[in-house]
Amino acid sequence: MTEHVSLMDPMMPSEGNRELEDLAVSLVEEAAGLASQLHPTVINSVSELVRSMNCYYSNLIEGHDTHPRDIEKALKKDFSIDPLQRDLQKEARAHIMVQQAIDYGKLSLVGTADDDRIRWIHMAFYRRLSESSRWVTDPDTGERHQVLPGKYRTRSVVVGRHVPIEHINIASFMLRFEKAYNPHRLSRVRQVIAAAASHHRLLWIHPFLDGNGRVARLFSHAFLKDVGVGSGLWSISRGLARHEAEYKRRLMAADGDRAGDLDGRGNLSEKGLTNFCLFFLTKCIDQVQFMESLLSLGDLLGRIERYSTQQIEAGLLPSGSRSLLREALLTGEFPRGKAPSITGYKERQARTVLQALTEKGLLVSDGPRKPVRLGFPEHILDSWLPLLYPNR
Repeated sequence: MTEHVSLMDPMMPSEGNRELEDLAVSLVEEAAGLASQLHPTVINSVSELVRSMNCYYSNLIEGHDTHPRDIEKALKKDFSIDPLQRDLQKEARAHIMVQQAIDYGKLSLVGTADDDRIRWIHMAFYRRLSESSRWVTDPDTGERHQVLPGKYRTRSVVVGRHVPIEHINIASFMLRFEKAYNPHRLSRVRQVIAAAASHHRLLWIHPFLDGNGRVARLFSHAFLKDVGVGSGLWSISRGLARHEAEYKRRLMAADGDRAGDLDGRGNLSEKGLTNFCLFFLTKCIDQVQFMESLLSLGDLLGRIERYSTQQIEAGLLPSGSRSLLREALLTGEFPRGKAPSITGYKERQARTVLQALTEKGLLVSDGPRKPVRLGFPEHILDSWLPLLYPNR
């Protein structure tokens, strides 16, 4: 059955919604000031951590609870011998690798809302999964179907109460999606609103047999980054996961048909789409503000120094650790040979302090002779960056 692309209208809330436009402006302003006091090298280290956090919360929305410690091991290819746990670790690593590619500009030559980008995200994620994770089971028939990386579905599906378009129409709807959310056709404010609206409409199309939610969140991360408000320092997935029930309610409401003459002029409810966009942008702002509070230079330095003092007093870190960690935070990185002058110790003693910090992952480097920079291992997160993850 051929379905007309107008079934997806409206693609955007009507212009002139003051509340929505104010949120878009606020997000632009908040994002511009995020972590402005931190050294770029420290920002890169935090971004690596945030990718793991983004993966954790995106997985949580999918019902896959993978402990941050297991995610950290997965990045080192230290996989569990338990098949289920190993599959979850590979899933987490795949997610992080795809976001890393996005953050490093892998998709810079592809249009922001181009379906090539969306299919690439799906392909890059699924090709890294275990073979057993590339199959889905039809809940009605019990049939198993293979999920092909980067390929649109070739069968009809039902998602809760939502019946997505027929598979034969996906290409035309994705073309409409691409044109509607092309940021070059939109004002700055409308670009930010489009980041929210496109998140819902991509899920509404449901182009893949499986993985649509994860792809939508990675796509939104890329879209926000492209329009200048997203970065590696904050995650919309954390905001959505912490309000998962409301997230799903708002998505479902935006799936609904137009409710009378006061609900826009499209086939779908404009009120439902507007309310979803309000929710989405509010959670974006919440997450930017949360990370800003964590990454305030003075507060972060204070937490690191308190941690260092406690560890030194407990005999778990050698004296001199505090000065090396402080130097890494303030200058981004320093040569190993500078440790004596930073600590005030002789070379051998300073080398011992440096070794203790690298063994615990508090300082990291790209090689045994390379400069060291701040590390953010899982075991210090509650002390250095509290509330990043839920209490476990």
